[in-house]
Amino acid sequence: MKNFKTIAIALLVAFGTTVATAQNKKINLEKSNINWVGEKVTGKHTGTINFKDGVIIFQKNKLAGGIFTVNMASITVTDLKAGEGKEKLEGHLKADDFFGTEKFDTAKLEFKTIATKSKELYTVTADLTIKGITKPVTFDMTVKGNTATTTFKVDRTKYDIKYGSKSFFEGIGDKAIYDEFELTVALQF
Repeated sequence: MKNFKTIAIALLVAFGTTVATAQNKKINLEKSNINWVGEKVTGKHTGTINFKDGVIIFQKNKLAGGIFTVNMASITVTDLKAGEGKEKLEGHLKADDFFGTEKFDTAKLEFKTIATKSKELYTVTADLTIKGITKPVTFDMTVKGNTATTTFKVDRTKYDIKYGSKSFFEGIGDKAIYDEFELTVALQF
């Protein structure tokens, strides 16, 4: 029993020391950004989405965690001009058959495991929640100074975004939209 108490106290002290050395750094919402690329058989579209908030966590100067909220209603299209389809596509992306932003106005990303690949490169496995559905994603993230960057693909069909997917609709030919879209994220903190 005495050994158990000693071990419990040692664990509490170790945990307290670990927590005390963690640094939470809020991301700069003005300077952090997310760019997306969605491809279809006949081309692609590009755009941006804004962060609502986010914190990146360091421990002993190494990446240790992160949690981010994205404002899905901020999704914009950058490859089309106003009056030439921009507003129509943005409206469609916000509609229920894509991101359903009226009901699901935010998406979340929470780091779960982090493995160091080199001094500035980490492999992150995180929980990504879109439309209330949470699935794991894995990506490499580069951290230099007060910046962090990554590019990774997301399979939209895992989040009940099936519009125009050959995986669910046969015979749509050149109107098909690929299941994966790409996110390029640049954080400043």
